[in-house]
Amino acid sequence: MRSIKLGTSDLDVPVIAVGCMRINTLDKAGAERFVAASLEQGANFFDHADIYGKGACEEIFADAVHMSSSVREGLILQSKCGIRPGQFDFSKEHILEAVDGILGRLKTDYLDILLLHRPDALVEPDEVAAAFDELEQAGKVRHFGVSNQTPNQIELLKKSVKQPIVANQLQLSITNATMITRGFNVNMENAEAVDRDGGILDYCRLHDITVQPWSPFQFGFFEGVFLDNAKFPELNAKIDEVAAKHGVSNTTIAIAWLLRHPAHMQPVTGTMNVQRLQDCCKAADVTLSREDWYGILLAAGNTLP
Repeated sequence: MRSIKLGTSDLDVPVIAVGCMRINTLDKAGAERFVAASLEQGANFFDHADIYGKGACEEIFADAVHMSSSVREGLILQSKCGIRPGQFDFSKEHILEAVDGILGRLKTDYLDILLLHRPDALVEPDEVAAAFDELEQAGKVRHFGVSNQTPNQIELLKKSVKQPIVANQLQLSITNATMITRGFNVNMENAEAVDRDGGILDYCRLHDITVQPWSPFQFGFFEGVFLDNAKFPELNAKIDEVAAKHGVSNTTIAIAWLLRHPAHMQPVTGTMNVQRLQDCCKAADVTLSREDWYGILLAAGNTLP
């Protein structure tokens, strides 16, 4: 598995992150097979959140991997906190309590990366900074990042937070690519020119923050997958054409499209199907041509000005 540096850290991570949001849909044997298959592919970076399965996903993963100190050494574990029923919460008290819960469920003493989940409108940067400092000093968290945040939201945190923000997990796929398409619709009057994210993609590149695309196969907000979907005939025809050229599956091409972007992204998979996970991992060895990359972009319904 090809690796990249995570943000400005010294941490080498696989270019594919294994999302564990749906691991609670597997039985014990299925979860063990899935985790083992991930590790066989060199995909040892596992993405969690305390809300996935209301915490059950972290527990199931720890059992499936047969967590021990020796096993832990071969894993890179990331989790997220900040979403509570009916609210978002970046208070110091909640962050500290959430991390203790995460560590207990994952049966580990530390997280490699902690991300703040959905932005909290009531965030106090000084509280976040105090929580991060305490977690770092206690050895409970080694690196910190965010999820779904704009440049100014990150800058606000950086007023107080001294640790580097190494990652920003953002929704991005071939069919949800406004972060990319806005870049060449500058100063236009069309809908594609609307700034929905504050220029977060360029910001992350400028500040060496690793973008982690989530839902890389979804269209809309969890409306379904675009692969083999009759709603996207032109897109699927183009993806299939490129897949045939490389001798891989359409799943591989959908991930390779993200990896081709020069931001050096780390897509987060969501599948619990071992074959599809293996197809995702194969994308690490596929480099799309400029022509094929743009061809897929246009086939998704995007236009060049």
